[in-house]
Amino acid sequence: MNKARIGIVTVSDRASAGIYEDLSGKAIMETLGTYLTSPWEPVYRLIPDEQDQIEATLARLADEEGCCLIVTTGGTGPARRDVTPEATEAVCDRMMPGFGELMRAESLKFVPTAILSRQTAGLRGSTLIVNLPGKPKSIRECLDAVFPAIPYCIDLMEGPYLECDERVIKPFRPKK
Repeated sequence: MNKARIGIVTVSDRASAGIYEDLSGKAIMETLGTYLTSPWEPVYRLIPDEQDQIEATLARLADEEGCCLIVTTGGTGPARRDVTPEATEAVCDRMMPGFGELMRAESLKFVPTAILSRQTAGLRGSTLIVNLPGKPKSIRECLDAVFPAIPYCIDLMEGPYLECDERVIKPFRPKK
């Protein structure tokens, strides 16, 4: 069985400068670790809020590192330096707006400011790129909402078969 490579990208000026620890990237790895039972390998990157760097990192992870899935955290708000969605759109062939719509709807159950979040998702070749918010609690809430669709999306792109612990998260795959 092929080991799935999953890119985990934290976009943060302060964490990348060492001002504080990257708890968001760790939260993604921990969450995926509870979901996935098939072999997978994280390909982790911590970068500043620079659009050209975000674009280059996403392209490298998809094209050179062979990641079937890239999950980003940070840079999705309305602040001037929040450019992760723009970088994602710049490198994707096709956008998957349903991911952002569902994440915002889920986050609205917890905070009224969820409408300020600009998460999105898209496809680059055979890679799914998903932008998550920056707070670890929000990361789990959003991943719990969208992850059930991710294994099937990767199946449709002929990527590795992601098996999940169905006691934790139940992926949706149509009956054959």
